[in-house]
Amino acid sequence: MAAIKTGLLAATAAAASLASATLAHSADRIPEAQAVKNVVLVHGAFADGSGWRGVYDQLTQRGYRVTIVQNPLTSLADDVTATKRALARQEGPAILVGHSWGGTVITEAGVDPKVSGLVYVSALSPDKGETTAQQYDGFTTPPEFVLDVGNDGFGYVKAENFKAGFAADASDSDAAFMRDSQVPIAMSVFGTKLTEAAWRSNPSWAVIATDDKAFDQRMLQHMAKRIGAKITEVPASHAVFMTQPKVVADVIDEAARSVSAKAQ
Repeated sequence: MAAIKTGLLAATAAAASLASATLAHSADRIPEAQAVKNVVLVHGAFADGSGWRGVYDQLTQRGYRVTIVQNPLTSLADDVTATKRALARQEGPAILVGHSWGGTVITEAGVDPKVSGLVYVSALSPDKGETTAQQYDGFTTPPEFVLDVGNDGFGYVKAENFKAGFAADASDSDAAFMRDSQVPIAMSVFGTKLTEAAWRSNPSWAVIATDDKAFDQRMLQHMAKRIGAKITEVPASHAVFMTQPKVVADVIDEAARSVSAKAQ
């Protein structure tokens, strides 16, 4: 019995050591010689850049230089301009990341020569000549996601639906803060046709939140597969960029390492 117990303890210790090594590897600092060290994060509708804080912390601890765009959400052109302004400040190539509506923004802005790869985080990805609204054709948005659109044409997520529709896996206090700090979006942006489709010329990755109530799951899968993205699924709400920062950071890290390796 003593020998069996000793063997079990040794096996358990070995498994724990392997798990720790795997986790440590996933958060390793990037090599000094890595070609892509810059990451630009683009938020979506009804949010601002502060939701990226956890992803920012993860990536900067690994040695990345991270810039967070603050989209005005007043038009596609305005958001693309804000993103290109951030890209212009990068010293070297960058991974461009978009959440939700931010996916449309990076699709248009990502043809910038400084962009080496795209990461879509439960995000939209129209083609050139398409509108964002067209991505919803044939799909049904879950009933939890309800918008409140004012007479001025700007929309919010309806307050009483916010946690269920946007941030079900966030704490009550975090969801309440996000609800009360919403940045409204001009609903007209969804009818703007794109003039570029950066995913046609750049490699893409996609994080799909499997408990996302802002999009039909079939829609998320369809968009990611259409652009040829490498897909990572994670149990999370639409606020996956905030509630699962390590998973999102790991995918961004993978994208940066992958394009860097191919550049050598």
